[in-house]
This record gives sequence, structure tokens and C-alpha cells, in this order.
Amino acid sequence: MNAPVTLSRWSQPGSSRVPFWAYTDAQLYQQELQKIFYGAHWNYVGLEVEIPNTGDFKLTFVGERQVIMVRDRVAPKDRGVDTGIRVVENRCAHRGVRFCQQPQGNARSFVCPYHQWTYKLNGDLAGLPFKEGVKALDEAGAECVNGGMPADFDLKQHGLTKLRVAVLHGLVFATFSDTVEPLQDYLGPNVMPWLDRIFKGRELTLLGYNRQRIPGNWKLMMENIKDPYHPGLLHTWFVTFGLWRADQKSRMVMDDQGRHAVMISRRNEGGQNAAVTEGVTSFKANMTLNDDRLLDVVGEPWWKIADPSNPGAEITPTVTMITLFPGLIIQQQVNSLSTRHIVPRGEGEFDFVWTHFGFAHDSPEMTQRRLRQANLFGPAGFVSADDGEVIELSQQGFDQWGEDGSTLCELGGTGTGGTEHMVTETLIRSMYAYWRKVMSL
Repeated sequence: MNAPVTLSRWSQPGSSRVPFWAYTDAQLYQQELQKIFYGAHWNYVGLEVEIPNTGDFKLTFVGERQVIMVRDRVAPKDRGVDTGIRVVENRCAHRGVRFCQQPQGNARSFVCPYHQWTYKLNGDLAGLPFKEGVKALDEAGAECVNGGMPADFDLKQHGLTKLRVAVLHGLVFATFSDTVEPLQDYLGPNVMPWLDRIFKGRELTLLGYNRQRIPGNWKLMMENIKDPYHPGLLHTWFVTFGLWRADQKSRMVMDDQGRHAVMISRRNEGGQNAAVTEGVTSFKANMTLNDDRLLDVVGEPWWKIADPSNPGAEITPTVTMITLFPGLIIQQQVNSLSTRHIVPRGEGEFDFVWTHFGFAHDSPEMTQRRLRQANLFGPAGFVSADDGEVIELSQQGFDQWGEDGSTLCELGGTGTGGTEHMVTETLIRSMYAYWRKVMSL
């Protein structure tokens, strides 16, 4: 059995040396589920556009707990105020059965197959068989009632577990916590402008999904998208074609607690630049495309944003990678748009669900462009396949070492805070400073 997770086990100061056991300790992982995923944090569960009609539902996860995101009926007086979106745990209040088996669909109510307890879309218990017992005749021929629930059994007290729900620009979040702050306060004023830039005032359209299971600790994927150091070194596509390189104008932004972040950059034309390509084995100077449409990048009006850190100025990023702790990545990589949902599956494994989307006002040509560029990402993407592989290799390295090893995360120093360049690991350090506080480490 693993040793208890205590302060003494993390002997290094700060958050630049993360112990390997932070990725391999099964007991610590169970504490993460309770304190983070089931604690005072907002968890992404899906997009509003995935359940457009009353009764539409989708199975999704908060941590390892399976939940149902569903569109409930809304009274006329509440329309415009209540989105009708509910999130309930997929666990029958009677015997704990995962009653919903279809990954998505439409339902008038939810019925547990075991004993046919029936629930409204909002999770209230609507009824159950033999609640009042069964009428019968006793040995003397007199009418009697066999069985039934106790006289004080109250349907209202035996519904499904209901999560708090918040919808922001079509993004749906849920939490088991009664104490977590409102969603926009949780995200913070530094991150909100970058969410507004992509989503505010736009109707989303669903383009499709990718899913994969990656044999690594869930935090490694959050690290990966908070790490501007690796893309111009690991990814041939990025460094060769100029999608993300160290010689681009970039910015690292985070919320006041260091848990959420935005990596912002502007594409260049790629090509040879000795300062960032010399000796980089992933740079392929002679690489060309058989299909140039993969890099058919068209600027969009919403890319331009008033610079949140420089009043009166504007910037036009081609890339924003938003990480919302604990489990959501929002990608804008040129014309490709997606959410990426991290679903933990134990201390050494997680599911990674990509939801690709566009906008209702997109032309057919833009929709095709978004879909085509999405081939850079996903499980077999020309870029993202690299990330899945190195996360697996990282986990293998941690597993083989034992208690005393630790990562080194000191590019740009050991402190935390935003930067105006990408030659830094500050966002990773900031996340672990917050993580240590939440985990009481």
C-alpha cells in the first residue's frame, strides 16, 4: 500500500520540482477525486448545442462519476432565464444502478431497468412500482395489502443526485459543491476575455468527436497544454510550418490563483530560422504538403481582440490554448476549434474527448476548412499523436523510478506569473502551486 500523502513527502520548496509520486500514487489520486473533481471546482460536461431539444441527453463525466447532461422542460414564465439544462448523476437512488446506458439520445423520463424507478428529466423521482403495496386476500378471505414502502416514504427525498449547473456562451459546467464561487468568478477577469473572444454572441454548431484513452496521469495533459516549451521541439508540423514556434510573438496569461491559463501566439510563415530550428530534429526544411488545403488558413473577424493588458491596443492571435482547471482545454488553432475534456481513469490513465465545433454563420467552405484542419489534432492527428505518445513515455518513466524522483520545471526560473514570450514553464509551476494548496501538500 502506498504511504500516506503528507507534507513531508514533498520536501522541495515551491512548485518547480514535482515528485514522481504525484503522478503514480493511487491514494493521492483518490484524494484528487474528492478534493478537486468532487470538491469546490467547476467541471466541464459538454456543449449546449449537443442537447438542443427537450429530452435530449448525453452521458458525460465529472471525475470518475458518470453524469447525464439533459435538456429539461422549461415553463413559459422561466424561458430566457432558465436554460433548462440539468446535470444529474447516473446512479439510481434505489440500489445504485447506472440506469442510463445509451451515450446520447432523447427521453421523456429516465427509468432504471432493475426495479423500474422512474425519474423526471430534472432528476426528481416520479414514481416506483408497488409503492403502496399489492392488494391481496388473507387466509380468511379478507382484503389486505402486501408490502409497500413505509408510510413516511417521500418521493421528493429520493431523487437523483443533482449537480449545480452553469452555462457560459454554450459551454456547460457542473459541480457537486455548494460552496464554489459563481462560474465567472471562478474563471476570473484575466481569462474571461479570451473565452468571450471565441464564444460570446455566437451560436455553435457541432462538427464531430474524437476519443482516445491515454496511459498517463490526468495532470500530464493539463501540463502539456500549459507548456509552450515543447511545441516547437516535439511537433514537426508546428516548427516546420510555423503554427507554433519560439520565434513567434506570444503571451502567457493566467488567473489570479494560477489554476487556469491561456497560451496566446501568432502564426508565422515557418521556414529556417537558426535561432529556433538549428539542431531541432523535428524541423524538416524540405517537408512539403501533398494537399496544401491543410494549411489553408483564412483570418476571421473575431480573431482581433482589444488587448486586455494594453488599453487602446489590439492584437490578432492565430492560436489560443485555454486550460480551465481541472479538466477542460479549449483550442483555437488557426481555423480549427474544439473542446478537449480530460476524464481521469485512475492514477495512470485518462480518457481524452475532443468535441470539434464551428459557428452557425460559417459558410460551407469554412466548415470544410475547420474539419480539414481538425486532422492536425485528435488521436491520430499530425500534431496531437505526438502528445499522447510522450505522455505515455512520461508515465513509464515515473513508474520505473520510485519515491524519490522529481521533474525539473525551471525554464524561465522558479517563480509564477504571466510572460510575454513562450520560453517558459511558468504556467505549469503556477498550476502545481495551486494544486499543492488544494491538496494540502
